[in-house]
Amino acid sequence: MKALVIGGTGGMGQGVARDLIKQAQAKEVILGDINVNPERVQEKLRTSEKISLKKIDVFDHVGLVNAIKGMDIVINCAGPFYKTAVAVARAAIEAKVNYIDICDDYEATEILFASEINEMAKQKGITVLTGMGSDPGTNNVLVKWYTNKLDTVEEIYLYWVVSIAELAGAAWDHSLHMVLGKIPQYIDGKIEYVDGGSGEEIERFLEPLGECLISYVGHPQPLTIPRYIKGVQKVVIKGALIPLWVDKLIKEQRDTGFLSKEPVEVKGQRVIPYDLTLKLWDTIPKGRDNGPQASGLKVIVKGTRGGNEVTYTADIVGRMAPGTGLPASIAALMFFAGDIKEKGVVAPEGCIDPDKFLAELIKRGARIHQTETIKSMVKIG
Repeated sequence: MKALVIGGTGGMGQGVARDLIKQAQAKEVILGDINVNPERVQEKLRTSEKISLKKIDVFDHVGLVNAIKGMDIVINCAGPFYKTAVAVARAAIEAKVNYIDICDDYEATEILFASEINEMAKQKGITVLTGMGSDPGTNNVLVKWYTNKLDTVEEIYLYWVVSIAELAGAAWDHSLHMVLGKIPQYIDGKIEYVDGGSGEEIERFLEPLGECLISYVGHPQPLTIPRYIKGVQKVVIKGALIPLWVDKLIKEQRDTGFLSKEPVEVKGQRVIPYDLTLKLWDTIPKGRDNGPQASGLKVIVKGTRGGNEVTYTADIVGRMAPGTGLPASIAALMFFAGDIKEKGVVAPEGCIDPDKFLAELIKRGARIHQTETIKSMVKIG
């Protein structure tokens, strides 16, 4: 298998590559990036005979298509995905190569499903698998795993927290962007748009994370899960950056105009506040409490089985880069094994066999803490 990892010298791309080079099926892994400085690449990858670097600009369509041609799979880890997912998916389809991304921006997901990209992929026999990271990704597969055990599915809650000790590069762009404006949630059987960062509540995650204040964020699952889980009435996603001061500062920046994308004039220069604030987040956390170096997921699925109310809960805690990279790597290997056959644009819950995927994830060291709660009525006489 020859794999091209776009954004390959970034943290998430290297997370994918670290797993791929361990697999016998992966003969060649190309790290494609606009920045191909070898010093960015971990020594384990830099010294691997399977790894090579290739300079790629995702906005150079012709160059991107040529780079993808001849690959068995292209894995897009170049965020933020509201800027890159559509461009790379379009190039992959033109190159006739199956595509995976770890897209966590709902706008790109909307376009991929609703635009001509879906039909183009089907016509060329190509799969565009979007959202195959941690969140979205692993939690989507967990949702599918639990819904397969139920007769009906009513409510799905997806929660996550990420420590800023794990954030770098494009992840900051996504983190600011996801609380701007109105964002989609699936409530009472339909899409509703709520204020990003609203709906605050406290949720408990596995240690060392503990109790965290989470709120609505702009991720794709409210758009994708109802496509595949019929009858579900609620799909909501809430998340947070920790420690708490980070989210509070971001919301203050949003409310005071520092995240505006409308240019303002400063000493004769036109400045976009969002771009300036994004740049400053490279330095704002320095010298402050950055919290535990861990991230967490929680999945809650509520439904019925045999007339009883059933609730499944899953919790995972770990590091963000491997947590995001491993699912994409496993999916690439599933493509190569012929386990993914759907064509066109598809989300993980629509094409990934949960049993096979979770077995591979656990084999790589993941630990899923889960509970099943059954509420039944006792009938007498």
